[in-house]
Amino acid sequence: MVPSEFILDVNEKSFEFEVLYYSRNIPVLVDFWASWCQPCKQLSPMLENVVTEADGSLRLARVDADANQKLAMQYQVRSLPTVIAFQDGKVVAEFSGLISQDQLDEFVELLLPPSQIDLDLEKGNSLLSLHQWKKAEDVFRSLSQSEDCPPAAILGLAKSLIPQGKSSDALVLLKRFPASKEYRQAEALLPLAADLTSGIEPETDLDAMYANSLRLVNRGNLLSALDGLLEVLNNDKNYRKGKAKFAFLAILELLGDQDPSARDYRDELSLILFK
Repeated sequence: MVPSEFILDVNEKSFEFEVLYYSRNIPVLVDFWASWCQPCKQLSPMLENVVTEADGSLRLARVDADANQKLAMQYQVRSLPTVIAFQDGKVVAEFSGLISQDQLDEFVELLLPPSQIDLDLEKGNSLLSLHQWKKAEDVFRSLSQSEDCPPAAILGLAKSLIPQGKSSDALVLLKRFPASKEYRQAEALLPLAADLTSGIEPETDLDAMYANSLRLVNRGNLLSALDGLLEVLNNDKNYRKGKAKFAFLAILELLGDQDPSARDYRDELSLILFK
């Protein structure tokens, strides 16, 4: 790649200005490499790509370790490639060796300021934790209309819809959920959304208790719904081939791991299932 303002070769003379001083403006990745290093040849284009995609919010400075041994010694470079990140003139992170694209993306993500999408996701998830379902829906729905909508926004939207009695809309989102790290959470919500949408015709007392728990979910009364499901499970822990258990776990997913009640309810479920 042709050197530019954001991708350039530096040496011992230019390092202080091009790296230390420049890192006061944006993060600078310093790639220590050598011509004989095969992993370096694989990592270098990966680094160039992430810097190019950062579009001016990140810089890459390449250092030939053989030609700049003092720099390599100063920063204790013991193997190649070594990548060191600088911010405000200081080392803030580093790694050695060839890493995967996902690992590199995670490394870079920690250096960059949060995007507007990240900020909106945080806001939406905070509203979910406060059970402000409609406000959360508005945030996630706005995100879902963007071209680069992240799967986390789709998941957040589904979570916000279920406690408002909009399970059919949530079910549509969950059935076509994209492959991603949030996929497991979406799968956990799917059985509950399906039962809420189709309903259940009570034939037994347990059916009536289960149907009432579903009604409570639709009203956003999640803790009361969990209490009702615990009663169902106490009577039959395999109720309808696990329906009550799956609904229970889905509600815990709606509450989130940070909810103070979630752990207690999870413990109660474990006591029932494994007694």
